[in-house]
Amino acid sequence: MPPLRAGVLTAIVTLVADQASKLWLLNGFDLARKGVVKVMPFFDLVLAWNIGISFGWLQNDSQAAQIALMAVKVIAVVALAIWMARSHTWLATVALGLVIGGAIGNGIDRLAYGAVVDFALFHIEIGGTTYNWYVFNLADVAIVVGVAVLLYDSVLGVPAAKAP
Repeated sequence: MPPLRAGVLTAIVTLVADQASKLWLLNGFDLARKGVVKVMPFFDLVLAWNIGISFGWLQNDSQAAQIALMAVKVIAVVALAIWMARSHTWLATVALGLVIGGAIGNGIDRLAYGAVVDFALFHIEIGGTTYNWYVFNLADVAIVVGVAVLLYDSVLGVPAAKAP
């Protein structure tokens, strides 16, 4: 499969998986009504509305802030799509597809709900104190994995062809 096709397919699959998980947890499973759902001793499902950016930074629910965040997201997706179209390695192109699909998925949330739907919470208890990780979603996972793969590809991937 050509790299660009693989990247576009990865973006589409990522977007569909992200949106399907959120729609099911919101409407089918009704996570809002159920509250915290213990899945494993270290993992819960819990509904969180993120009005900021990654890791809950820049929390601001004003309309101007939401429009600004959407504008930045659109510019980033366009820049990433151009990078993906110009990429020559399969690994980088697929990684860019993960980032693009995740960014669009979280962007759809922001348009539909005014906030990003987060639901996955890892935690650990040590000495009677519970330590929680950030609440996140599948789009966030795709973005983090995509960035990690891009870093791997840039440092340890196939070396670029030398100029003649």
